[in-house]
Amino acid sequence: MIRKCLFPVAGYGTRFLPATKSMPKEMLPVVNKPLVQYGVEEAVEAGLNNITFVTGRGKRAIADHFDISYELEHQIAGTAKEEYLTGIRSIIDKVNFSFTRQHEMKGLGHAILTGEPLIGDEAFGVVLADDLCIGGEYDGVMAQMVKLFKQFRCTIVAIQEVPEDEVHKYGVIAGESISDDIFRVTNMVEKPKKEDAPSNLAIIGRYILTPDIFEKIRETPPGANGEVQITDAILRQAQEGCVIAYKFKGRRFDCGSVDGFVEATNYCYENIYKS
Repeated sequence: MIRKCLFPVAGYGTRFLPATKSMPKEMLPVVNKPLVQYGVEEAVEAGLNNITFVTGRGKRAIADHFDISYELEHQIAGTAKEEYLTGIRSIIDKVNFSFTRQHEMKGLGHAILTGEPLIGDEAFGVVLADDLCIGGEYDGVMAQMVKLFKQFRCTIVAIQEVPEDEVHKYGVIAGESISDDIFRVTNMVEKPKKEDAPSNLAIIGRYILTPDIFEKIRETPPGANGEVQITDAILRQAQEGCVIAYKFKGRRFDCGSVDGFVEATNYCYENIYKS
């Protein structure tokens, strides 16, 4: 059973400057709810009630968001505005939160390794809050992956097809097809050139990782951009055992970009907020 989910949230969010100069990018609101809350709700839906944040300087607002604000609640007690806090209060009541700091920005692999003391020797989920995933008529993406993990008991990465001229933005997999939406990974390349990409199946910000990933990260030298890439560590797992890539059901919005953030806001307003 998977109980824990790690959120790497130490990045600076430079594509959203000046808004992120003093506010974490994960706290940017999609309609009336911050990005990171959508991710936590997805993890909780999947049964992952132990949430770990790998934070950095200037990220205190995330911890404050997932805490009780006694002054605010006193001010709105007995008014219609109380219902606005129903969702976040439900999360606070259900979830155990823990926090640790990534003191240097050395890549996603390093951020995940920083969370090892809070994860321990068990499989765990990873959610990148930049990627907003909406299951719609299906379960949330993390819930879909947890079901798959019960079958395969190995590391799982979520993938989607992307245009060939965008593969350079992602980790890209090659794999042997098990079914229409499940592949056994045979190769992974981080941010390849278009001509070097093994496919157009790109990894997005949802993972389930087995605990041996920590040792693989420690053994992984810096890769693309001089950072410790989680893709390189997962490739080691694939070469020595089994890694599954899963073409998830639902929609994903790249909220790390302004265009994707606006698209997500419009979609959530029309399909979630107004409904």
